[in-house]
Amino acid sequence: MFILSNFILAVAKVISIGLTIYMYVVIAHAILSWVSPDPYNPIVRFINQVTEPLYYQIRRRIPTVFGGIDIAPVIVILAIVFINEFIVNSLFILSKMLYQ
Repeated sequence: MFILSNFILAVAKVISIGLTIYMYVVIAHAILSWVSPDPYNPIVRFINQVTEPLYYQIRRRIPTVFGGIDIAPVIVILAIVFINEFIVNSLFILSKMLYQ
């Protein structure tokens, strides 16, 4: 049973790291939106390509512009925190239960 426990633990850690990295990319996109970066810069293009599809899905379902401020990044960060606290922590607890 410890093999399944270790597998679930590894999956939880990978998901947690992936969510953390994506949260930093969302924060970088929010900071870049305050300035006028070069749209042809490879880093700016990468950040836009990674974040805009998710922002588009959120903007389609929820009005996210209030007073000229787009809150789509805030919604994404809150969703990441929720997934990390609920799903990833549940996987950590499940792996501990299977190990016993």
